[in-house]
Amino acid sequence: MTFLFPPAPTPSLPIEGSDARFPVRRIFCVGQNYAAHAREMGHHERADPFFFTKPADAVVTDGADPLYPTATQDLHHEVELVCAVGPDGALGWAVGCDLTRRDLQAEAKQKGRPWDASKGFDQSAPCAAIHLGALPDPTAVIELRVNGEARQTGRLDDMLWSPDEILTKARELWDIQPGDLIFTGTPEGVGPLAPGDRVEATIGGLPALRFTVAAR
Repeated sequence: MTFLFPPAPTPSLPIEGSDARFPVRRIFCVGQNYAAHAREMGHHERADPFFFTKPADAVVTDGADPLYPTATQDLHHEVELVCAVGPDGALGWAVGCDLTRRDLQAEAKQKGRPWDASKGFDQSAPCAAIHLGALPDPTAVIELRVNGEARQTGRLDDMLWSPDEILTKARELWDIQPGDLIFTGTPEGVGPLAPGDRVEATIGGLPALRFTVAAR
């Protein structure tokens, strides 16, 4: 087979304790999976999880710093547990940050339009190394700090839908395959980021995610 031009490299994430890489196929994200976050966004709890997507090459990894995006004055952080689907049904887990152009999202909601421009932009999915194996303790703390100040703090068992329930629903909607990532939702306390802000996102038992928002 001959391509018209060289294909783009496959996006990938490091794996804790391994030289192997995790090739990223697709990124799914769950909205409003923590009741307090749903309320802070002006919504009620939902009966079922709903999803939006990001392109695979939105991942930012290996300690790289995402650029502050264009076309927004209101970039927000959202710390999340990431489920990584491996071969033969094996799972891995990581700390991720769903970066959001909140002003564009608010406009899209008001006009009943898709969220793509607010969620699926370049470098919108910073992610730490993947830990292969069992899900972290359900009581594990999920937290995000900006310049050392705690912004988001919760526990994994605050989720409205567990990772197992999310995977079951996702498999009803798509043919979930190895390489797929699922961002499982964020606790309350989302807020703005500015160029130069230092972000540290942690979940007990997983490698931490650290980055600085780079000026464009």
